[in-house]
Amino acid sequence: MAHHRRRSCLRRVATIAGGVSAGLLLLAGGHTYVHGQLFSPGLLPLGLGGGADCLPSFAPPSFAPPPFALSPLPPYLLSEAEAEAPQPEANLPRRLLPGHRSPPPPPCLPSNLNLDSEADRSHDDADAVLLPDWEVLLLADAEPGSKATCAFQGGASSPARALGRLPGSGRHAYVCPMPEPARSIQPLQAPVLLPTSAASADCPGHALLNWTDRIAFSSATLDNGDVLVFAKGVNHAAGGVQCIYRHCGDAHGVVASFPAITSVQQVTRCPPPPMHLNSRNTELRITVSATGEDPIPSLATYRPQQSESGLLLTPEKNLICACTMVHNVSKFLREWVLYHAAVGVDHFFLYDNGSLDDFADQVAQLRSTGIKISTVPWPWIKMQEAGFSHSAATHQRSCKWMAFIDVDEFIFSPNWSGSEQPSKAMLQALVSVDPDIGQVYLWCFDFAPSGQTSHPQEGVIQGYTCRRKQILRHKSLVRLDAVDHSLENAIHHFTLKAGFKSIWNFQARVNHYKYQAWTEFKSKFKRRVSAYVADWRDPINLESADRAPGLGVDGVEPVDWAQRYCDIKDNLLQQLSRRWFGNGLGSPGSQDT
Repeated sequence: MAHHRRRSCLRRVATIAGGVSAGLLLLAGGHTYVHGQLFSPGLLPLGLGGGADCLPSFAPPSFAPPPFALSPLPPYLLSEAEAEAPQPEANLPRRLLPGHRSPPPPPCLPSNLNLDSEADRSHDDADAVLLPDWEVLLLADAEPGSKATCAFQGGASSPARALGRLPGSGRHAYVCPMPEPARSIQPLQAPVLLPTSAASADCPGHALLNWTDRIAFSSATLDNGDVLVFAKGVNHAAGGVQCIYRHCGDAHGVVASFPAITSVQQVTRCPPPPMHLNSRNTELRITVSATGEDPIPSLATYRPQQSESGLLLTPEKNLICACTMVHNVSKFLREWVLYHAAVGVDHFFLYDNGSLDDFADQVAQLRSTGIKISTVPWPWIKMQEAGFSHSAATHQRSCKWMAFIDVDEFIFSPNWSGSEQPSKAMLQALVSVDPDIGQVYLWCFDFAPSGQTSHPQEGVIQGYTCRRKQILRHKSLVRLDAVDHSLENAIHHFTLKAGFKSIWNFQARVNHYKYQAWTEFKSKFKRRVSAYVADWRDPINLESADRAPGLGVDGVEPVDWAQRYCDIKDNLLQQLSRRWFGNGLGSPGSQDT
């Protein structure tokens, strides 16, 4: 290995020398780089520079931006789970040096796959990650065809389910179950994506990350050039966080390293790489690390000159948009979209968290009516906060205000009860506020099963007509250009920039159809989408407002479930919706004509 290490070191010295030459030319021309130096080995995490035998000592003084002042969230608005948000912990994997160039791959593998056993199986970056329930998420630059197969080492295979093109990288995402025989091969190996028509083969495995470990999983390039890195397990220590760009396929090929601008929750805001890299039609791998630690493994990539919001240009900026995260909710989607489109939502952004139902067909039907809907594949487990941060950052060009609500939540004002028809002016009135208002809070009223034993075909508004007396939660309408640069949020609200404030609107509310018929409600026991809310099967945070009072952790239907939580009869929206839409919006045939 000494032979390969020396050659690798020489290549890195040549790369660094070229970068320094470019930096000196820029400095000679009077240019400065405001976010940080072009390259500083002194800022690289421990072990990344390759040692004194590989890196010369020409590091300029360290640069660190001033800490970003965050507006504290109101303590009385935080639940126990939000106030005590834990950071995932995992041990960093051991990183080894890359190996030599591989021979031409066999026919079953992509031509750009590195088969060197040491480099491919141990470097920190990969294009596949093992999700819970033995599912593998695989990223590909091109589609293998209308149908695809995942071929595992050992000869096992399984069908690949297409999720669509991911935001940021634009890569195609697929999910496939790992067959039992492949689970016995240690260390676990990622499959190869093949067209279904291709002959099955015993394909050598390659790098597979694990979702339970630290991982950088996505990125987004903003209009101002900043790059967001979405990562889990970063230790937000006092020493700060580093942003690291490196060549794809080479965990040691670092081309730039900078202090993060902000790093909160699962979102790190990074400076872009140097301009001479932005001018090339290349792809870089991007990751983060706590200062003084190794970088975390990464699936995330950076493509120069590709703004995320630029992909969603609209002729005119929408006043009000709505964003939600969905998973197998197609039976609820039509009612939620049609209702909110009627009262003032101009554009819907649906972050799809791996739906298996007819979600795509439902979206197509709604689009055919002229409603603007954008879908964003977001397959990451328990990353709702990160998804909302992505939405707030990347949709500022197309939306002024965003309602962050779930598909079982409906914005409503009792003042609308006298209206014969819905009007877009209804929601517009809620955001007609002073220029320094960046967020409008609305209380959530939690509705009960109301005697229902199955999903009401006429829709949740018509089917659930009583609620709890106690009010525990709120949701928000957020002015996107007022959101703090950190993008910190608690799902229900965001931290705002200095100079903006939040207000309550007590004339409107959110009808939250939370405690539905048990056939629907039991799905909440499968998994919660928030990073900071415990799965209900786990015996922790038992008093959290997210849980159902007195339900426990077993997910077994109580004998009196259909009659629970019905403290107050409340059919205001039911009557108004029937006046506006007939028998309901729950299914295409339920509306009167």
